[in-house]
Amino acid sequence: MSENTNCHCGRENAGRRQACQSGPTSPCDSADESREQQALEERLGRIRHRVLVMSGKGGVGKSTVAVNIAISLALAGKRVGLLDVDIHGPSIPKMLRIEDATVRAVGGAIQPVDKAGLKVMSMGFLLPKRDDAVIWRGPMKMIAIRQFLKDVEWGELDYLVIDSPPGTGDEPLSVAQLAAPVDAAVIVTTPQDMATADVRRSITFCRKLS
Repeated sequence: MSENTNCHCGRENAGRRQACQSGPTSPCDSADESREQQALEERLGRIRHRVLVMSGKGGVGKSTVAVNIAISLALAGKRVGLLDVDIHGPSIPKMLRIEDATVRAVGGAIQPVDKAGLKVMSMGFLLPKRDDAVIWRGPMKMIAIRQFLKDVEWGELDYLVIDSPPGTGDEPLSVAQLAAPVDAAVIVTTPQDMATADVRRSITFCRKLS
């Protein structure tokens, strides 16, 4: 999936966009941004707690921890969503054995996949083929994460567990900005020197954004 591929079909905006292309700060663009921000805030207002799961390096079990946190909370009777924002390497669908699941839009909202009471959303559900690569830079990834937060029908949740890719790049930064305030960050590591060195950077990242 290349950067020329949009995450959504803006059919409702067709025609209106042409009339508004007078410049980067046209009144129409400002109005659209205001509506999008309001929709995002309304959606997030129905989620009590947001938990970001991070790691400094890959292969330390971060996604496994994210899944286990989400399942444990659901088994405790909480209403839980699980959002996979690893745009380039989504693993949550495979871990939950829902790789063949598809998402659909109802009433303008994307319906998450239901797995044993968990509401799950991942880029993996949107790829035409499992092995397709997502070739996006930072701005496109931020747009996708905004849509996951704003356009998915999460409903009323006690917890939204967000599994981010390793490191402190675009995805965790976008989550920290768009889903603020994030209530907690779980940083996963292993005892190796290289892994613990990287996890310290993740801790610094969280402290700077808190």
